Amino acid sequence: MKITFYAHASFRLEADGLAVVTDPYTPARSGFDPIAEPADIVLMSSATDDFHSDPSHVGGDPTIVNTLELPPEGTVVKGVPVRPFPAYESLTFDYQSAFGRDPDANALYLFELGGIRVLHMGDIGNPVAPEHLDALAGQVDLLLALTGEHATIALDDLDAAIARIRPGAIIPMHYHSGKGVLAIEPVERFTERFAPERLRRVGTTSLELTKDMLNPDQPTIFVLDQSR
Repeated sequence: MKITFYAHASFRLEADGLAVVTDPYTPARSGFDPIAEPADIVLMSSATDDFHSDPSHVGGDPTIVNTLELPPEGTVVKGVPVRPFPAYESLTFDYQSAFGRDPDANALYLFELGGIRVLHMGDIGNPVAPEHLDALAGQVDLLLALTGEHATIALDDLDAAIARIRPGAIIPMHYHSGKGVLAIEPVERFTERFAPERLRRVGTTSLELTKDMLNPDQPTIFVLDQSR
């Protein structure tokens, strides 16, 4: 599987002749450049967040999926199985003062492409629900992990989720960027929690992930450069 990091929580994953884009941001609101590249499928953790749900700048004619609206058992989109795990934004962050609204619902979502099971953490702002951890344990090859804290999951709670889910590899996302407008933590706040031998700074915007790179006992943290 080829994985390209666009920005924030948006990735491009390519395998089996398909291109899947996750959680596209709104360029004008986020500070990140448009994606423009064509895709077959766009998966979003909700349809209400400027930083996670704007497919208008994705090229081609992709099938757009708001995973929050999927049935609990999931569905298959162009041969790609997708299953949602509903969640909420932070219940302690003051969204009224910051954005004039209450916390919104969103979803973690699990999908399989190229024989690799990928869990995108959406925009969850609280610990992952115990029943979701039970369902996900041992079922995730690659975790796209929220690592910027503040209005998203606390790093201590993320550590607990990783220990329970046991992904084969981890790619951090949703952390501070000089181009972005959000005051969130840098990726180092997450990576410093791991031994240096667990970390791989790829040095590029893309990674070819194969099954022999997966290790649930000691998952590698692959840090990609932002491309947008």
